Amino acid sequence: MSAESGSRSGAQGRISQWLRGRRPKETADDGSGREALLLAAAAAGLPLAQAAYPSGYRCSCDRVGCPTPARHPISFAWQTQSTTDRAQIERWARHQPRANFITATGMVHDVLDVPLEAGREALERLLASGIEVGPVAQSGTDRMLFFTATRGTPEDPDEWWPCELDCHPETMDEHPGLRWHCRGSYVLVPPAQLPGDLTVDWVRGPEHPLPDPLTILEMLTDACARYVGDGSDQLAAWPHRG
Repeated sequence: MSAESGSRSGAQGRISQWLRGRRPKETADDGSGREALLLAAAAAGLPLAQAAYPSGYRCSCDRVGCPTPARHPISFAWQTQSTTDRAQIERWARHQPRANFITATGMVHDVLDVPLEAGREALERLLASGIEVGPVAQSGTDRMLFFTATRGTPEDPDEWWPCELDCHPETMDEHPGLRWHCRGSYVLVPPAQLPGDLTVDWVRGPEHPLPDPLTILEMLTDACARYVGDGSDQLAAWPHRG
């Protein structure tokens, strides 16, 4: 084994140990810690809006059989309400200290949402390869969220040609592998509380610049294929007006 390959293998081993040994940061118990994390996300350009939160074994929205408990916005106007305004976010956070927050995708950023094990493998490979990786969050025990720059929102809706990776909140069950949250979608932003004492936490914080999604997409799809099956059919483009 050459000195170069030995050094690379050693670096990958250290990265692997770091990823497996790392635990998401605990969601802050006091309001100041939670508020600081939300403001940091907003300062990085992620537009935020209030979301539901766990209430006992139910969702705070009190909808009977809520399909996405503690994971959805509280207002149907979440897209227009989403903001990076510090004063507004402080008011929301202090008025409802238990509320989660969503970040609207497709404005400034997109999110590539993958199974947790596939995400860990891909993150390890990306870091070992020296590829720029932006903010990354872990959602519960099953998903990992890679925040990227948005691929754009054309003014003319006729120019909008998403692909079958696109994921909107109502179609998440149709995408068990890689989900691409873009225009019209959202994800929970850390820190967030889920039912069953699960959380959404940063693995890499919002201080990391948002990369072009195409720079990390190949490794993410490769990793997902190993965990979800072939998955190649999910990459075919299809026309759809936004």
